[in-house]
Amino acid sequence: MRRPALQSIVTALMALGCGGGEPKAARDAGETHSGLAAAGGVTQAPAGADARKARIVPLGPMGGDVEILSGHPDSAGPFVMRIKELPGSVVPPHTHPVDENITVVSGTWHFAVGERFDTTALRPMTTGTYAFVPKGATMFAASPDGAVVQVHGNGPFHIHWRDGLRVLSDSGASAKFRFRIDEAVSAPRGDGRIRQGYGSGTLIQYEIVQADGRVFMAHERDLRRR
Repeated sequence: MRRPALQSIVTALMALGCGGGEPKAARDAGETHSGLAAAGGVTQAPAGADARKARIVPLGPMGGDVEILSGHPDSAGPFVMRIKELPGSVVPPHTHPVDENITVVSGTWHFAVGERFDTTALRPMTTGTYAFVPKGATMFAASPDGAVVQVHGNGPFHIHWRDGLRVLSDSGASAKFRFRIDEAVSAPRGDGRIRQGYGSGTLIQYEIVQADGRVFMAHERDLRRR
């Protein structure tokens, strides 16, 4: 059996409710991202900035769905980044080849360690809560109402999805999904249109954009066509 790809954390975080849809080539590269979204982006400290110079980065409205504050998770050495988790998003079981340090800086994030996604195992991490996850441990998470989490560690910080990852916009992937991009749907949070879909094992979620521009995630089982 082919070993699932270990992928760039940035391209991985551009899916699962915390970033824009990642390029298929990036997901398939190698033999070896975080969370299920399509119009966000990555922002980084200004090019040429002295990484060793003292600085303060206040928490404010994020310019993208991933903000890299120091270093880079795909490169060797220390890094710090912030991730915006959409309301309703889940992060399927996955591992990292290095230790992960997580601090919730806004909202509440629900987190657990285990091989299978289990809502009863999730524990709420409120603002200011810190978690340490050793390399190789399988973890999963959920963000019922949205959150911003700050992650730091030593790169390269890749991700291995335990059950793989399929994206609705991928060629040939639509057979896994009941709904299609731009389809009008109703969800418990309100009506909207499908912007992207993500599947990992039995977990299938869609990114929904509403008429006022607000975006949330919803499980396939909770959606109805309009």
